[in-house]
Amino acid sequence: MQTVVIIIHLMIVAVMIGAVLLQKSEGGGLGMGGGAGFMSSRGTANLLTRTTAILAVGFFLTSLFLSWYAGYDRKPSSIIGTGAPAQTQPASGTPLTPPTSGGILDSLKKTDEQQGQQAPSGPQAPRSQ
Repeated sequence: MQTVVIIIHLMIVAVMIGAVLLQKSEGGGLGMGGGAGFMSSRGTANLLTRTTAILAVGFFLTSLFLSWYAGYDRKPSSIIGTGAPAQTQPASGTPLTPPTSGGILDSLKKTDEQQGQQAPSGPQAPRSQ
């Protein structure tokens, strides 16, 4: 349903852009003037004005429908009265304890040493052979 309305909406947009571009510039705002083009009669101007108005109404209605349809399944939620989330234990058997001294880098270094991996002492300069 939404796809069909979006396609109709895009068709209305394309036709409305064409109708606006075909209309005669009466104010000369772009500096082109009126001139005697193939769309210069008064009847054609009225037709294009009416067509633009009808397309604008169609654009407005399809925009409102798409906005309504997008929020149709949305349910209101309140942030008031929702208690604090429950504290859960980690999935593993041993609970995690915060480090007592040092920072996160010290605790990572200790775990690397416990696993048998030697942590690098610092940046090493490349050695020539």
